[in-house]
Amino acid sequence: MIKTSIIVKLKVEGIHCWKNCPIEEVKYLRDLHRHTFGIACKKEVNHDDRDVEFIEFKHKIQDYLNKKYFDTKFKCLLFNSMSCEMIAKELMDEFDLEMCSVDEDDEFYGVVEKVEPVYVNSNSNPI
Repeated sequence: MIKTSIIVKLKVEGIHCWKNCPIEEVKYLRDLHRHTFGIACKKEVNHDDRDVEFIEFKHKIQDYLNKKYFDTKFKCLLFNSMSCEMIAKELMDEFDLEMCSVDEDDEFYGVVEKVEPVYVNSNSNPI
């Protein structure tokens, strides 16, 4: 079986924090801090003649993030205490994605992806 997907990537300037960071070495993460967040969104398509157009899809993602998270005080996206994984899960749900990764400064990545349930035999429940 062949699955066809598209991937769009974008970078956004944003601020977040880990308010309950229990690790003394990186306790500064409890405070708001800035990153360039890289986002990669993988979406399954039904055919190979672009039923989802790359540029339009990227614009929809950017518009969604700007409408929901743009902060006029900081002039960038304000994610507050959201992790990369939380941002990725939200985008997965909002845009029916197969996979989404969100990185901080192209160094640390959170990846969320759909997985198919595994069946041992036809009479079994998924694992």
